[in-house]
Amino acid sequence: MQHRLVDVPGGRIHLVEEGTGPLVLLVHGFPESWYSWRRQIPAIAAAGFRAVAIDVRGYGRSSKPAAVEDYRMLAHVADNAGVVRALGEETATIVGHDWGSPIAANSALLRPDVFTAVGLLSVPYAPRGGPRPTEVFARIGGDDEFYVSYFQQPGRAEAEIEPDVRGWLAGVYSGLSGDTMAADGNRIYFIGPGGKMSDRFTGGPLPSWLTEDELDHYAGEFERTGLTGALNRYRNADRDWADLAAWDGAPITQPSLFVGGALDASTRWLSDAIAAYPTTLPGLAGSHILPDCGHWVQQERPDELNELLVNWLRGLKG
Repeated sequence: MQHRLVDVPGGRIHLVEEGTGPLVLLVHGFPESWYSWRRQIPAIAAAGFRAVAIDVRGYGRSSKPAAVEDYRMLAHVADNAGVVRALGEETATIVGHDWGSPIAANSALLRPDVFTAVGLLSVPYAPRGGPRPTEVFARIGGDDEFYVSYFQQPGRAEAEIEPDVRGWLAGVYSGLSGDTMAADGNRIYFIGPGGKMSDRFTGGPLPSWLTEDELDHYAGEFERTGLTGALNRYRNADRDWADLAAWDGAPITQPSLFVGGALDASTRWLSDAIAAYPTTLPGLAGSHILPDCGHWVQQERPDELNELLVNWLRGLKG
C-alpha cells in the first residue's frame, strides 16, 4: 500500500492506494479512517482494480478546516471529485461506509460524470426530503436525546470523548458490533438527561475483528487530530438539507450495490428506504443483509464483503 497526499480545491487529502486498473474510491465513516478498508484494499487490487482509500476531510492526515460549514456535503463531494482528478483519472466507482455511504451516494448523484457506479455499506440510500433533519432528530427518543442531536453542539461531544479517546472508541466499536453489542443494541444511540453517550456502553471485550494494536491505530489518529472535524459532519445536517433541495427525491441511476448487517440499527430503522430501492436505486445489482452482523460490515465480515464487492466490480468491468 502506498500513502500519498493529493491537492484538491478544498485542501489536501491523504489516501492509501494499491493496484492498477479502473479506480475504486473507498470512503470511510465515523469514527474511522482509511484504515477501515485495510482488508478490502488488497482484495480489490488483486482483482485488477486501483483501490484508493481516503481519509475524509477532518480525519487522519487530510486537511481540517476550522469552520463547521466547511464539512457540508457539497465539500465532501468536491473532495472526492478532486481526488479522482488528482490521480489522473476521469471516472471512478465510489464505495462508502457509515457516513461514507451518504457521501458516496451524493457524489454519484451530483457528479454522475465522475462517479459511474456506487456501493453503499450499512447506511441505505434515502433521497433528500421531508422536514428539516434537526427537527426530526429532536422528536426521536422521548425523554432521552438522540445521538445526532447530542453531537450538534460544538465542543459538547468532544468534552466527553477526548479525555479518553481510546476507551470511547472501544465502547462504540463494541457497542455496534454484532458479536459484542448489548441485547438492546439501540440503547447506545440514546443519551439520558444530563448524561453522556458512553453511559450506555457495554464495557465488555473488544469485538473479534479488532485487536488491541488496531484499536491503538484508531486512537492514535484521533488523539492527534481531535474529534471536531469528524463530528462537524453531523453539524451540517440542516445545511445539507438546504444545499440539496434541487435533488429532492432524486434517484441514483448508476449501477449500485448495498450491503448491510442484520443487527445494525441503520438497516432496521431505514428498512423503508431499502424497500424503496427499485425506485431510488434503479441500477441496483444486489441488496445484501448479512446475518449476525452489526454496523462495521467491512471489518466484521471482510471475506463475505470482499467477495460481494469484487464480483460486483468485475460485473461493471465486463
